[in-house]
Amino acid sequence: MDLQLSGKTALVTGASRGIGRAIARTLAAEGCNLHLAARSTADLELVRAELSAVEGIEVTAHALDLSRNADVNALGARCADVDILVNNAGAIPFGGLVEVDAQRWRESWNLKVFGTIDLTRAIYARMRERRSGVVINVIGVSGERLRADYLIGTTGNAGLMAFTRALGGESVDYGVRVVGVNPGKINTERMQMVLENQAEKLLGDRNRWPEMMKNAPLGRLGRPEEIADAVAFLASPRASYISGTIVTIDAGLAARNRD
Repeated sequence: MDLQLSGKTALVTGASRGIGRAIARTLAAEGCNLHLAARSTADLELVRAELSAVEGIEVTAHALDLSRNADVNALGARCADVDILVNNAGAIPFGGLVEVDAQRWRESWNLKVFGTIDLTRAIYARMRERRSGVVINVIGVSGERLRADYLIGTTGNAGLMAFTRALGGESVDYGVRVVGVNPGKINTERMQMVLENQAEKLLGDRNRWPEMMKNAPLGRLGRPEEIADAVAFLASPRASYISGTIVTIDAGLAARNRD
């Protein structure tokens, strides 16, 4: 299927690893020019160098911290004319209300929640003026499968889901689509660390982390490429009637009544 993305320009945040890196690779393969943003200069440069080898596209890296308003504003100004914005940056720690203090809540939300909202505001304004563009928010299944032991993430993700739906319902009046994607348990460096920590806590051995997946749908973690393929489709004209909705990619995890 031709996604008709060749020649489009996309900004992908959190692009140095995991889901963001997979999204960048998929969009590059579809012929998109890319702006890549992340905090890690070294990791980001590796991705930029890899994708710069794709014939016919331009790749620009922006090493900055989207939890800082100044960096968000700078990136918004540099990338104001992108056709596609993929908000993917953010890593939120596990923990309940008592375990995680107020400062950690604010630090996490400054990147994941407010970083998404503030960068969307900056890019969306120009998209409205042009009457074209797509915003895709990579959120997380904990926004619908609520967890008290991941309270920062579950609350923030639920808020971003509401943000996506509300904005996406209005944005089409200005020629812009806004869509969310909720990944489930995906095989990334971060998820590997989470499972190792769980195995150490529950089983006393980090190397027994695969046992943490015994009740997982399909018996495995999702692949970052499975998220990236969906994002590419949603960003494309093939999905031109999709806005204000959340696509859950979790092999049915959110619909299960067990872990």
